[in-house]
Amino acid sequence: MENKLILFNSSTLKKLLKKRPAESKFGEHIKMITDISNIYEELKTLDVEYVVLGLPEDVGVFANYGKSGTSTAWDATIKILLNIQANAFTHAKKVLILGHLNFDKALKKLSTLDQNNPKDVEKARKLVSKIDIEVSNVIYNIVKAGKKPIIIGGGHNNAYGNLKGASLALNSRINVVNFDAHSDFRKEEGRHSGNGFKYAFSEGFLRNYFIFGLHENYTSSEIFKTIKSLKNITYNTFESMVVRKELKFKAEMSRALNYVSDDFFGIEIDCDSIQNIPSSAMTPSGFSVNETRQFVSYFAKDSNATYLHICEAAPSPETETQVGKLITYLITDFIRANANRNYSI
Repeated sequence: MENKLILFNSSTLKKLLKKRPAESKFGEHIKMITDISNIYEELKTLDVEYVVLGLPEDVGVFANYGKSGTSTAWDATIKILLNIQANAFTHAKKVLILGHLNFDKALKKLSTLDQNNPKDVEKARKLVSKIDIEVSNVIYNIVKAGKKPIIIGGGHNNAYGNLKGASLALNSRINVVNFDAHSDFRKEEGRHSGNGFKYAFSEGFLRNYFIFGLHENYTSSEIFKTIKSLKNITYNTFESMVVRKELKFKAEMSRALNYVSDDFFGIEIDCDSIQNIPSSAMTPSGFSVNETRQFVSYFAKDSNATYLHICEAAPSPETETQVGKLITYLITDFIRANANRNYSI
């Protein structure tokens, strides 16, 4: 298989870490592993709770006719995450930075493809299926070892690998709450960033699915019809909460939690749903960063929260610090809330 895990190591850490006198940085306390041959055994014996994994790819976004750039979110995040403060609130010692999956060959192939050519889009969708295998395998090993994966970067196609890997590790279908402007429940027409949940549902890895904050302008009648016909899927819309104020944000979070928390569940955060954040489908109208942080904290404090996936951010060189900070806030909110389940908003 062409895509393989590149372990995060001490030489990369040394390059990225910016030490300061009288300060203790997050990156000075995280754990790493040095042996790639048996990740499951390595992780199982380590005293950590969270395993951070990067997915630097935008193949799934391309395959869904989206705007590329999601491959850069991992690099933007890791350099910020390592340099935040290590203190009683950030729990750096509970974190292992695993590394990232190497998608260089797939991205090189992608650079030769034309989005306007149906045959090239088909080729990209085949590449996504290969990426699925890699993602689900790593997630399987992390969850099987009893740790919580924090997955950063790439398109929302990777929700499929997260759900499959976690489901196989737990030996049961799992639930998911998806903070997203889109359902990503498009038809099974070859894998891409717009149908990860559909494939996971059809193949028996996903049970209850709650879509939080759908945008009414960007959800087709066909998708609404499909969602309404399936008893294991429900949703609310961004407009119903924020524009028309028919529903209250906190009450809807409670409803969504009740829908997914009877069993293990994943938390999916699509940066397309956050206002003015550079992403594959950037929106001028969306949830605020603080609402997104509240959302992550609220769901993470539940003991059945199994993983966090932050995807679709597409930073430019000018916006990489902003995006890196945003994702780092969400990572640490997940860790904080999970570490202290008495946390309340």
